[in-house]
Amino acid sequence: MLKEMMVGVVGAGTMGRGIAQVASAAGHQVILMDLDREALEQAMAFLTKIQDRAVEKGRASRDEADALLARISTGSSLEALSGCGLVIEAIVEDSAVKGALFSGLESVLSSDATIASNTSSLSITALAAGLKHPDRFIGLHFFNPAPLLPLVEVVPALQSREGLGDEMLALMRQWGKQPALAQDTPGFIVNRVARPFYGEAIRILEEGVADVATIDWAMTELGGFRMGPFALMDLIGNDINYAVTESVWTAFHYDARYKPSFAQKRNVDAGWLGRKSGRGWYAHGEGAVLPEPRRDKDLGQDILWRILVMLINEAADAVFWGVASAEDVDRAMKGGVNYPKGLLAWAEDVGLSNCVDALDALRAKYGEDRYRCSPLLRARASEGRSFFA
Repeated sequence: MLKEMMVGVVGAGTMGRGIAQVASAAGHQVILMDLDREALEQAMAFLTKIQDRAVEKGRASRDEADALLARISTGSSLEALSGCGLVIEAIVEDSAVKGALFSGLESVLSSDATIASNTSSLSITALAAGLKHPDRFIGLHFFNPAPLLPLVEVVPALQSREGLGDEMLALMRQWGKQPALAQDTPGFIVNRVARPFYGEAIRILEEGVADVATIDWAMTELGGFRMGPFALMDLIGNDINYAVTESVWTAFHYDARYKPSFAQKRNVDAGWLGRKSGRGWYAHGEGAVLPEPRRDKDLGQDILWRILVMLINEAADAVFWGVASAEDVDRAMKGGVNYPKGLLAWAEDVGLSNCVDALDALRAKYGEDRYRCSPLLRARASEGRSFFA
């Protein structure tokens, strides 16, 4: 894929304008398309502000910033995208709405143009099935903010033509990203592997082991995570985070490992969505006082260890089921959600047998399938082999 290829982005919201910025920074002419002209104006104003700030801080020259902005044009009809070789959709997570868009795109794009979806939760294969030419379709899942986070999950559909995944991996590398190839399974890599970061933290809270502030403290101060699970859920929005968990749980035929929590559902029902509503797991807004954690290192190491082994187990199972390679799983968790280490490398640092023993102890204690050990993790521990061998 050459820089001469025009790139279209549909959707002028946070993700769409971020993807447009990334493509333009890589040298492409970009068409940012949205039916809402006001949204397009707001997107361009935002991108201009970002580039002005980059100049002020010395991260770009005025000429570079102006050139990046000049490469982005806007349009409010699909016909504006007719000359694009790649169009990336970043609109509402609704399969019917996306399907209508893809049908429209097929009517205006050339036969060799690629259509990609930035969906984080819908099946790429199911979306491709609605196209006349599903072989041209693929998932390109960027992470927010797209210009800053290096990960892009490249997700071929079952129908994608041979080689399309490799082409998109190469293109994303040209765009300065660190792509990871993922199989089209629920949650892809990150949204699947990350579920215990939230779910097990809430479980610990529900059991009365520790409060939200102490759990967050353990994960940030002792574990090195940039944000604790409850602070992160409040940032994402409890409604969004709960919906993703419920979607993954349903897609996996109600596997206990992904079971949503009553505590988070109650927050959603109460409208306690997090920062955007002024209250979530924490109080937010003017005058809000954050609770003090219980800085007990023994308790904190127990919390960290329990959540960490569940994350490690999920990462190992993703490799076991062929969702992605060990290298791509670790790349995804570092590049998409800023984990301090790749989970499988972390597992080898703390000892695979220790992870297996911890999971077996949790399963014996609770008698729940939630804590079943991944066959691959158990095998690697037994054989003394690395995930990366």
